[in-house]
Amino acid sequence: MTKKQTCIFLIVIAVVVAALLAGIVLTDGLYESETTIQETMQDAVLHEGDKISLFGLPVNPGLISAFSVTAILLVFAAIVRIFVIPRFRFVPGKFQLLLEQAVGMFDGLAKGNSPHRNGFLGAYVFAAGAYIFVGTLFELVGAPVMTMAGASVILPAPLADINGAIALGCLSYLVILSGGIVSNKLRGVGRTLKEFSLPISMSFRLFGALLSGALVTELVYYYLALSFVLPVIVGVLFTLLHALIQTYVLTMLTTLFYGEVSEPYVKRPKAKKDKRQNKTSHSEATV
Repeated sequence: MTKKQTCIFLIVIAVVVAALLAGIVLTDGLYESETTIQETMQDAVLHEGDKISLFGLPVNPGLISAFSVTAILLVFAAIVRIFVIPRFRFVPGKFQLLLEQAVGMFDGLAKGNSPHRNGFLGAYVFAAGAYIFVGTLFELVGAPVMTMAGASVILPAPLADINGAIALGCLSYLVILSGGIVSNKLRGVGRTLKEFSLPISMSFRLFGALLSGALVTELVYYYLALSFVLPVIVGVLFTLLHALIQTYVLTMLTTLFYGEVSEPYVKRPKAKKDKRQNKTSHSEATV
């Protein structure tokens, strides 16, 4: 960059910063929140004040998000299967290469951690990973809905609701249990039940990670001095980071435990004792 371009760039940055500071100073005192920060945090966790009517039943916004994400994934999968996959070529294009890389990554994860039984496992971790990733990014859409109290709220990530996180954690545990039953019958059940805390840890890991990002974003939005530009950066960074990390963590844990409980049990033969050695040791002991 030339000196002239550098000067123009610095001037533009200075003007933007000055405009933001002027907006904060001029609007200070004009904004009054109807709720305290404690009530805002509590509603983000428990959803007691933002129930949505679903066919007359009060439900959490996370359930609407879960239905929306599921519908998006199913429609996308149907479009890809009907219109895209039949046109795949030997030399892949960009979208075909991206899709093959995603499928290969989850399939390799399943085969690497569960070499004995991985056909269904690869499909499950791909579906679970896609749901976690897309569901986490769904909150960036900012889809507004009307609550039963007449207020407008933004649909959160499905797994930011404790019920959605528990459902996915228990489903993953049932998949692990099924692998143990198919491979080792009752012995596989025993192996799986030893890890009785696994669905709890999976559920609260998802819920805690996604909720922390939502609470930080709510906190930044709540205070006017921080609500200029910064929420966009914080929200996008936290969302992308959690989407990648939680997708990898849950799929990795599922494949690891599935491979452990589905490993075929091999009965070890008992070591045969040498009769001559026993007789010699017995005679030496007698002497």
